[in-house]
Amino acid sequence: MSTLAHPLNTQRWTLRAIGVGCIAFVAGALWIQQVLHEDPCPLCIIQRYLFLLIAVFAFASSISGRSAQLWRTLALLSALAGAGVAARHVYVQAHPGFSCGFDALQPVVDGLPPAHWLPLVFKVGGLCETTYPPILGLSLPMWAFAGFSVIAVAAVVIGWRMRLHALREA
Repeated sequence: MSTLAHPLNTQRWTLRAIGVGCIAFVAGALWIQQVLHEDPCPLCIIQRYLFLLIAVFAFASSISGRSAQLWRTLALLSALAGAGVAARHVYVQAHPGFSCGFDALQPVVDGLPPAHWLPLVFKVGGLCETTYPPILGLSLPMWAFAGFSVIAVAAVVIGWRMRLHALREA
């Protein structure tokens, strides 16, 4: 079997692709924020944190040996949490009147240390119920939900394939 076709190499490259994809999601959000002037809300910022957590966990899993399963599990849990936050965001935008001009999550999210270290990335600037023009027919929270969902499915498939490989090797 060639080294590229080996399941461990495929897993590593898939995890690296997930990490790069998560960073691309955050970079896209920053581009939308800076160029299109669409301010992020607290739920947007939480989704950024979760995308970056997934990237860290995916990269850690791609370079670890025995702890790779732990990192993959943490990436999966972060993706599931992200899907939940994105789903909530879709719900809030579908049912306006949620915040009345103030979002209760803003002080919490803005109080986290990264909001002070990198305010451009992690500082809240908008309300969760504000809708912006869709991109290819989907709102930003819908795109985030799709991204988190694909990552969660990929993490499950990677784990399943690795178990099958381990059973074959045993």
